[in-house]
Amino acid sequence: MGRYIVKRLFWMIPIILSVAILVFTLMTFCPGKPEAIILGSTATEAELSAMRESLGLNQPYLVRLGAFLRDTFLRFDLGQSWLTRISIADSIAEYLPRTMMLTVITMVISVGLAIPLGIVSATHQGRWQDNVSMVFALVGISIPNFWLAMMLVIVFSVKLQWFPPMGIGGIEYYILPAISGSLGGIAGLARQTRSSMLDVIRADYITTARAKGVSEVRIITKHALKNALIPIITVIGTQFGRQLGGTMVIETVFGIPGMGQFIISGVNQRDYPVVQAGAIFLAAVFSLCMLLVDLLYAAADPRIKAQYARGGRKVHK
Repeated sequence: MGRYIVKRLFWMIPIILSVAILVFTLMTFCPGKPEAIILGSTATEAELSAMRESLGLNQPYLVRLGAFLRDTFLRFDLGQSWLTRISIADSIAEYLPRTMMLTVITMVISVGLAIPLGIVSATHQGRWQDNVSMVFALVGISIPNFWLAMMLVIVFSVKLQWFPPMGIGGIEYYILPAISGSLGGIAGLARQTRSSMLDVIRADYITTARAKGVSEVRIITKHALKNALIPIITVIGTQFGRQLGGTMVIETVFGIPGMGQFIISGVNQRDYPVVQAGAIFLAAVFSLCMLLVDLLYAAADPRIKAQYARGGRKVHK
């Protein structure tokens, strides 16, 4: 298992390196002049030229790319924001906990509602419970999260005044954003849970367990759900990474200064170091999420754990 983890960590290096090169290239050739945004519309041509020189934008693309990769991956220096001159590492340390808090609460709501919903739908296939669950899933996938966020603010913040409309503070500030971000996740995970459970509950060993008089609750929780977990874990891991990198809209609507707003601000202001560092950091976190998913596979299925212990090699008889 340890060798497998080390191998996966090494495989993260080319992935993150590729993301870094791609983001650097896109920011280099995208329209807009950073020096004009920094100095404003009243800057003279001489001032703009001097700013480009100080930012290193007059150097060739490959020279700047090499310096960026050297500083990021060899010196572990993410640099400073061109606009605020604040260390990007300090900014990430400030913004990331808010995004992580929002993502974790969103995933708790998604998993806590979606898996029971999928189980009920699968165990009552073709009945009204199944139909209601699937209609809810279809509605959840169809509703844009930004529209739902605005409706929640109007109803629960403006009309009822139960929750604060925006900003940061205690846990109450994250309730509406988490609900807004979780609806689509609930729908997708519920559908996957239903599909996986339907495949399992038709298996012969489930029929045998019922014939032996095992209670339905025990069959569902101990036998069926446990064997249906692999695709469910995959969806949960993917959704966690997607929520972590896709909170930009929710953070913007609710005024939460997190990683999403941090990166969007960098894109709008052509603050290349901010966008590059943010993308690299999110790529690293997403890769770690996928590694955690693989480890959860091993916890859910002993056969996968045995394969990891052999270093991924198949045993030939």
